[in-house]
Amino acid sequence: QVQLTESGGGLVQAGGSLRLSCTASGSIFKVNVMGWYRQAPGLERESVAVMSSGGPTNYLDSVKGRFTISRDNAMNTVDLQMNSLKPEDTAVYYCYLRIGSSTFWGQGTQVTVSS
Repeated sequence: QVQLTESGGGLVQAGGSLRLSCTASGSIFKVNVMGWYRQAPGLERESVAVMSSGGPTNYLDSVKGRFTISRDNAMNTVDLQMNSLKPEDTAVYYCYLRIGSSTFWGQGTQVTVSS
């Protein structure tokens, strides 16, 4: 059983920063993928940033240059540093862990950016 626990969401003004953190616990294989999705009201869930255990990263075009994903493989954590936040970044952010064909999700954390 794998569990993901998120923290770090909140309310921030446009141009501000937030850091999201996610810790995975349970039976975790070393070779895996961790990342963040987000879902805004009325919109589909979209992938924001992803990082494999080997290091390659991928970002949603609209967050490139503003968001940075990082991992600590030994601690099974993944963080998302979000800078220069915009109102359109407002969403519930979910961390996930993918091991083979199985995907595990965090409970979600709200990020609200005011204009």
